[in-house]
Amino acid sequence: MDDIMISPTVHLVVGAVVLVAGLAAVVVAVRAAMKRQPVSRGAHLVFILFQLSVMLQVLVGIKLLDQGLGPLQLFVHYLGGLAPMGFYLFYYWLKPADGVTQGRWAAVVAVASFLFVLMTFTIGSMYVA
Repeated sequence: MDDIMISPTVHLVVGAVVLVAGLAAVVVAVRAAMKRQPVSRGAHLVFILFQLSVMLQVLVGIKLLDQGLGPLQLFVHYLGGLAPMGFYLFYYWLKPADGVTQGRWAAVVAVASFLFVLMTFTIGSMYVA
């Protein structure tokens, strides 16, 4: 595993995938909240895909840290990766029984997660060679 080298370009591409997945989560969650509907199974699938993409991004970032890109990468990935994951974890732990409230909570979580991912992508792209 230590012999595998990852290009910083891979990091940026995975970051773009995270942004697209985060934006998709925002769209489905805000749409459900605006229609006053509970979050659908499809929306939960989008949430899961977003979380998986964040996990992949964190792993790629940690690998880049191992390749010598500096400890700042570690802090950027912990903040940018753990905050969105924490938001979704909080959402799934405290999932309200009411469908309308669930849709509103999902919209808040999706927007907050997307903002953290956008911030992380912006800051991280400044430090990737």
